[in-house]
Amino acid sequence: MGAEAHGFEPRRRPVSEEHTFRQPGRTTEQGILHRISSMIDDEKTLRDQLAEGRIDSRTEHERLAEVERELDQCWDLLRQRRARAQYGEDPDETRVRPSWQVEGYEG
Repeated sequence: MGAEAHGFEPRRRPVSEEHTFRQPGRTTEQGILHRISSMIDDEKTLRDQLAEGRIDSRTEHERLAEVERELDQCWDLLRQRRARAQYGEDPDETRVRPSWQVEGYEG
């Protein structure tokens, strides 16, 4: 039986540690959108786990905060890529910015 069967979700590495998000030329818009979709699913899973009593509210809050920081970074990276492409620059030169720099950013 895997960890998921016991109500524990494996943690993903933060965006800044993701191989495809660190190397120029390796990040695609589709890859970023896929990552965003996956993290939105993670948010729902955390809320479901709390409702089912599989995790406590402190754990849910901590893990949601992690996911939200990563989402901010992904949205920022996507905006950077689109802006570069719009102005004739290479979108593959974008870099993940630290979470403190993009946290709570609303575009």
